[in-house]
Formats: sequence, structure tokens, C-alpha cells
Amino acid sequence: MSQLADNLARIRTRIADATARSGRTAESVTLVAVTKSASVEQARELALAGCMDLGEGRPQELWSKAAALSDLPIRWHLIGHLQRNKVERTLPLVSIIHSVDSLRLLRAIDAAAESLGRTMPVLLEVNISGDAAKHGFSPAEMPERLAEISECKRVHIRGLMAMAGLDGDADRARTDFRNLRQLRDRLRGMPGGACLSELSMGMSGDFEAAVEEGATIVRIGSALFEAIEP
Repeated sequence: MSQLADNLARIRTRIADATARSGRTAESVTLVAVTKSASVEQARELALAGCMDLGEGRPQELWSKAAALSDLPIRWHLIGHLQRNKVERTLPLVSIIHSVDSLRLLRAIDAAAESLGRTMPVLLEVNISGDAAKHGFSPAEMPERLAEISECKRVHIRGLMAMAGLDGDADRARTDFRNLRQLRDRLRGMPGGACLSELSMGMSGDFEAAVEEGATIVRIGSALFEAIEP
């Protein structure tokens, strides 16, 4: 087994242990391998090791890797900021967009999906930590935004996405994850919120806490590439 495949197996074990602690099964969590710092060859190795969900933060990098790996049935996730002028080129390549952070972007995706004759699964990015440097809807505005969001007929709002606060404190991260889950649960009881089943939260340094707090998708990058030469 290569170092990369071994790292992948170790992370899957840690996810399974975290789901067991929270009374869930390992299958309830999707591992998205973040390949923004990986080569095309490393991304291919991850897919061949059984991780078909790959995530990119930059649309241009996703375009490039998707073209190079088009022979594999990879499910591409866009997890970083998406500008509206890159929507049309990105939509045909991705399975889901995690980072929808405004109504203007949502409407641009809706229009592009209409022109493609498809429905686009998306997650709404929430600035759950309140960090000024982060993108996303504020938690307070989400209830009133649901009606406007539901007007977009070609997008399927699958859930919420967030990152923990920038200070790196483990207790703060857990609190942010719990707050996102509680926000999702409140929204599900409102008109337009019934389909909010997914929670994309947790990265290399905090994914176990995220899983214990209800994450259904974790985004793992650096932990996959430990002890691997660049």
C-alpha cells in the first residue's frame, strides 16, 4: 500500500470511530479528498484507492484536473469561492457546489443550470464563526432568506457548509459545528428548509469533532498528504 493510500485508510478509520462515538455508521459521512495542493498523479491515486469524491477550492484548478482525469468516474466538489463569471464553465464538471455564499451567486447558478437543462445540487455557505475574513450568509439572516432561496427552481439546496473559526481552538471549533447543526435543524422546520440534509464541516485538524457534532461531509486535505514528498 502506498503512503497516500495508507493515509486514506487511516482517515477512514478515524471517521468510523467518530461516527461510532456519535451513534452513526461510517457510511453516513462522505469523505471529500481536497486535492488543491496535490498533483494530477496524486489525485488519480486517491481515486484508484477508492476515494471518488475529490474537492477543489479554485475553479480553474478543478477545470484542469477534471480534464486530466476525465477517464475516471470522479465526483468533483467545488469547495472554494465561486465567482459568477466562472459558473457556466464549472457547472458541467461538478457533482455539488459547497460554497454558495450569496443570493446573487445562487441566482447565477440557477440560470446556468436552466440553460444546461439540469438541476444543480448546492450547499449554502454560512459564516458560522463570524470571522470577518470568511464568506457566507450570516446565521441570523438565514430564516428570512429561505423564501428567496426557494424561488431558484434549478438548484437543489442539499444543506449547509461552514468552516470553524480561524483561531484554531478545539472547543471553539466544536461549538461552531454544533451551532451549524442547530441552525440546520431550525431551518428544516421552516418553509423551504425540508431538504437540508447535509452538513459539510470539518477539515484535517478538526474533522473528528465535526463528525461527532453531525457532519455528513468532511473535507480533508493536508492529513492525506502527511509524510509524502512534494
